[in-house]
Amino acid sequence: MYFEPYDIIVVGAGHAGCEAAAAAANMGSKVLLVTMDLRLFASMSCNPAMGGIAKGQIVREIDAMGGYSGIVSDRTMIQFRMLNKSKGPAMWSPRCQSDKMMFSAEWRSLLEKTPNLDFWQDTVTGLLIEGDQVKGVKTMMGGEIQSKAVILTNGTFLNGLIHIGEQHFPGGRMGEVASHGITEQLKEYGFEAKRLKTGTPVRIDGRTIDFSKLIEQKGDEEVVGFSYTEPFKNSKQRSCWIAHTSLKVHETLRKGFKYSPMFNGRIQGVGPRYCPSIEDKIERFAGKDSHQLFVEPEGWTTEEYYLNGFSSSLPDYIQYEALRQIEGFENAKIFRPGYAIEYDYFPPEQLHHSLETRLVHGLYFAGQINGTTGYEEAACQGMMAGINATLSLKDEQPLVLSRTQAYIGVLIDDLVTKGVDEPYRMFTSRAEYRILLRQDNADARLTELSYKLGLAKEERYQKYLEKLRKVEEIKQFLNDTYVYPKEINGLLDQKESSRIDQKMRLSYLLLRPQLELADIIETVPALEQYKTQDRFTKECLEETEIQIKYDSYIQKEYELADKLNRLENIKLPIDFDYHTIQSLSYECREKLNRYKPETLGQASRISGISPADINVLAIFLGR
Repeated sequence: MYFEPYDIIVVGAGHAGCEAAAAAANMGSKVLLVTMDLRLFASMSCNPAMGGIAKGQIVREIDAMGGYSGIVSDRTMIQFRMLNKSKGPAMWSPRCQSDKMMFSAEWRSLLEKTPNLDFWQDTVTGLLIEGDQVKGVKTMMGGEIQSKAVILTNGTFLNGLIHIGEQHFPGGRMGEVASHGITEQLKEYGFEAKRLKTGTPVRIDGRTIDFSKLIEQKGDEEVVGFSYTEPFKNSKQRSCWIAHTSLKVHETLRKGFKYSPMFNGRIQGVGPRYCPSIEDKIERFAGKDSHQLFVEPEGWTTEEYYLNGFSSSLPDYIQYEALRQIEGFENAKIFRPGYAIEYDYFPPEQLHHSLETRLVHGLYFAGQINGTTGYEEAACQGMMAGINATLSLKDEQPLVLSRTQAYIGVLIDDLVTKGVDEPYRMFTSRAEYRILLRQDNADARLTELSYKLGLAKEERYQKYLEKLRKVEEIKQFLNDTYVYPKEINGLLDQKESSRIDQKMRLSYLLLRPQLELADIIETVPALEQYKTQDRFTKECLEETEIQIKYDSYIQKEYELADKLNRLENIKLPIDFDYHTIQSLSYECREKLNRYKPETLGQASRISGISPADINVLAIFLGR
């Protein structure tokens, strides 16, 4: 097969690979997406869901940057929930259940409509490298495909090994072969590789579940969706369900512990601490009599259910016996058992913040190859790798989102400056400035940047500008409009808030924690124009309310963020030998020489480097 040279080759069509290919192609690069199976784009190999705590913010950010994950999620959604609504808006996180088969098909459809993007079904077995520059890839079919840059998004396929009890066999996912050759070649070039593990639970035949014994969990009545690009259209939803384990279930699972590859040492890789297997939970929380499980449908037209919280690598017959002791699952049949999978990853300290490797120019890593876990974390890395590979080919500076700009910036900075010792998962607690990084303002933070890159289209950009104008209009109206006691005291009594005895600005009244803008709109005649609300107006009203209620907190975080950004603007010399600065601690000198941070801010976040060391560096730099 003869291939013309490409600008960028993306290896793997998981969530990272799909977003990488889309971003690069939409920015004008000639892209080839190479994958083992053209039927499985962005496969939901674990739970059939997108978003969640902090992850929903990432999906919103991807959408604001012109990525496809939010659009695909909305088009294939079977249930939507806004999590943490009882908390402040910095914690609100959108999450949806998706039809996993539709999700993959919709991704393929969008990519096939993307200009500049070609596809090839094959297995990449190695890279073409000359000196310290990548030149393309080698495939299992014997092809050598030339390119100026390569983005590796191999997921769990690099030397993947599946474990079920005492059985283990090569595989990237159940029923799919592992990938060999790339790790071994990169080690020869000086890369460090390690092992991680992840797992997945049994898949259950829904026709054999007694749902009358489970707790129903319906979706939100008002479905917001993820994407700002197109209005959400689906009005139907499917319910999820809640079940619980018991001591009897735990005892049955314990019978299989002697066969567990986790406990007998066959699995060497470290698993995700925040998503442990059921056997790990029983061992770590021995005093708990029960654990909550979520029973999640995998699509509109299938009876396959995902048992979230029951991930396991125990023998299949143990999994099956324990499952049937859960209330509601007494007659359950399964489609396939749970399993654990070990795979290679490359510690991400070996990357620049652009996700280009330090050792080989033009080579980018994105997704689980960097030690992360989760579709959303992978997708945003893929998008950023695709953007930066294209910018590099244009001889432009890489795009590095800051920690004050996006959760994506937090994630990549954590990976490159701190590394990972377990699969990295994003949480709101990882972001120092989460009041600034809310799910509702992702478009305000990133759309203009995306538009300048050529990713956000004109229609999208104009919609963003209209939203800004509308929010400012509503804020101004609330600042300029007064309400009189006779108009509002009835509502204040109802909400157990103190009465007013003279006229008051609506914006000032909205600062009261007991009151919401929706209550005031229903009560005050001057706000009649906002009662009939389409989705656009509702988004604007919500954004207005957040900005008014949390203005003092937002301003305080802006001030703190400004201090951080000052450190980010202080550049450190490239390829400097920090051992020459004797006043730095030995650990600091070692880590600075290893990680080569590009700014003083990045250096400050490396574990083991103290504030005193940062002061020494600042003095050395004349600051």
